[in-house]
Amino acid sequence: MSISMNGVGYTPTVQTVRAARQNPAAETAEAKSEQKQQVDTYEPGTKVSYQMDTETVNQLKADLEQQKSRFLTSVKDMLTKQGVKVAEGDGIWKQIAQGKFSVDDETRDAAKAAISEDGYWGVQQTSERFVKYAKALTGGDPAKAEAMREAFRKGYEEAEKAWGGSLPELSRKTYDATMKLFDDWANEGQ
Repeated sequence: MSISMNGVGYTPTVQTVRAARQNPAAETAEAKSEQKQQVDTYEPGTKVSYQMDTETVNQLKADLEQQKSRFLTSVKDMLTKQGVKVAEGDGIWKQIAQGKFSVDDETRDAAKAAISEDGYWGVQQTSERFVKYAKALTGGDPAKAEAMREAFRKGYEEAEKAWGGSLPELSRKTYDATMKLFDDWANEGQ
């Protein structure tokens, strides 16, 4: 009997763990790719070792940094064109929250696309990214889902402080969707 442990993130197969213990230097790029494509299984009586997926963590970080930089550059350019002095650091979030600026059609359309159902900053993609990142950090260990949920909760509270109050509806919907995905992940371990 085997139990599927398939999900977002990386959890090693029992066979992969055994092979790595026998010859840790033998792991090739092809083997790594193959590991990520197979459905991981648990064999009763076999201890599963969870390892951080640094490749996914680094990829998510780089992608987020690129998207965030693109967004902030767009906002700063828009504000500067209007003669608004752009706040530095986290102050820009409070400045945006105040809404004391106008948005041109091109920027508005780009923002709408980004937060749409299929957009990078939309509820589904953003909530999935949060949990994918948490799973990559923990190697997909469902026993760590609650700790990651708490870290997410604290991060959300910090975002509210940076924003200067309650976050917009989109953020609250993303929070709820992320909590649901954390529930699903935690239940994988039961």
